[in-house]
Amino acid sequence: MKNIETSVGVIPMQEQKAGREEVVDEEEYNEMENEVTFYLKEDTTFRISAIGKWRENSRGEIIGDADIYFYHITTGQRCENMRDCFQGWSEQNEEDTEKWETLCHRIETCSNLEEIVLNGNTIDL
Repeated sequence: MKNIETSVGVIPMQEQKAGREEVVDEEEYNEMENEVTFYLKEDTTFRISAIGKWRENSRGEIIGDADIYFYHITTGQRCENMRDCFQGWSEQNEEDTEKWETLCHRIETCSNLEEIVLNGNTIDL
């Protein structure tokens, strides 16, 4: 599991409120990143990697939405949809296409996909 954590400090800000100065502190948060790989149980050569990036406050709560995306299997480019990960790959035959579709379908039916991407490292489906 690849989990990267970056800490960001508290920055006091000056605010004018009805003629008086007030110090407002921004909450401290950590930049987090995790990579997870989904494998097809029947043939582990069929795999799709996903990355999750998010921010956590000092209490471990996620701030905002997590950014989750997938890597194209041949180019390594960012794909917003797991089905885009194998598009344009000319070496596919009918059997391979069926295996990719099976893997994608199994990923799509995961009820807790965000939790898996943020916390997992390898998942056999």
